[in-house]
Amino acid sequence: MYDKGLVVDILEQIIEAIEIVQERCAFATCENDFMDTREGQEKLDSICMKLIAVGESLKNIDKITDKKLLSYYPKIEWKKIKGIRDFISHHYFDLDAEVIFGICKNNIADLRETLKQIDTDLKSGKIL
Repeated sequence: MYDKGLVVDILEQIIEAIEIVQERCAFATCENDFMDTREGQEKLDSICMKLIAVGESLKNIDKITDKKLLSYYPKIEWKKIKGIRDFISHHYFDLDAEVIFGICKNNIADLRETLKQIDTDLKSGKIL
């Protein structure tokens, strides 16, 4: 059995980080918005740091729960999310703003909603 309180704390941190990502990418209508100005580049950098934190925290949840918790929610491609952390960390200069823009516009909202559901399910005792 794992420490549900610790997992809930980590989930809440991840959800907060995702909400910040959503705020910071809201201005962008295309990937060039991240590259055309210094402010856009700064937002891209800050979004990447939050995505690194999200990926690392999800890896920690997997470790704490012996890779069981996230498997209850197969709608999300957990391996890819954790992998983007590795890619950003180890290949930052190869990073394509289009990839980050796509994540922000196409995936981050579903991830946030699923993490909120996991949080609710843990707190209600629906899952162990």
